[in-house]
Amino acid sequence: MVQFSDFDSRNYPTVDVRSGYAQWVDSYEQTVEDTMDLAVLDRLATPDWTEVRRAADLGCGTGRTGAWLRGRAAPGLVLDGVDLTPEMLAAAKAKGAHDSLTEADVADTGLPEGGYDLAVSSLIDEHLADLGPLYREAWRLVRPGGRFVLVGLHPYFIMAAGMPTHFTGATGEDIAITTHVHLVSDHLSAGLAAGWTLTEMSEAVVDDTWIALKPKWEKYRSHPVSAAYVWRKQA
Repeated sequence: MVQFSDFDSRNYPTVDVRSGYAQWVDSYEQTVEDTMDLAVLDRLATPDWTEVRRAADLGCGTGRTGAWLRGRAAPGLVLDGVDLTPEMLAAAKAKGAHDSLTEADVADTGLPEGGYDLAVSSLIDEHLADLGPLYREAWRLVRPGGRFVLVGLHPYFIMAAGMPTHFTGATGEDIAITTHVHLVSDHLSAGLAAGWTLTEMSEAVVDDTWIALKPKWEKYRSHPVSAAYVWRKQA
């Protein structure tokens, strides 16, 4: 198993996921670039978002992904969000994209089995020590013929940059949130073991758009930075 500690070049003080996102919540949306995840979702050929009638947003955070999905789905979408951090759920509630919000682990959501056309997860997999429980819970939630879409940091970028998920604390200190490296093969193995069929994968690289946002990333030009996986539960 690949350990992030083998690549960590920052050595920031590290906090757990719930504590970290509770502290980050006020500046989160000013920090995370849409190019990292929402732009990748935009480029996917599948699923047809307009056909999604009920969706589960796993690790919904401040509601960014939910708002994005709400803007693309047909009217009447029922969208249920789950997150571990109460402060993030409060931000998502204020955004108003979700029909329900639940404080729970993404591996044990308590949401209804087979109740969803789509499960979606964005920028959370690097915080999971094991991908298997997430893929199995998404499988439980999605109806036959439904999809699971996961987008996250590319493992190559985490390793090449040696950079954990991090934020600037109240005192101006950089603080890391527990980060794990999951190879592409780890995603494939976990998804296939849970019963999913991979129907699409997309990898984004550091390009001109990224360099305009983060000029210091010029040294990473053309390096993979994020990836999306589209899985289907066979009918």
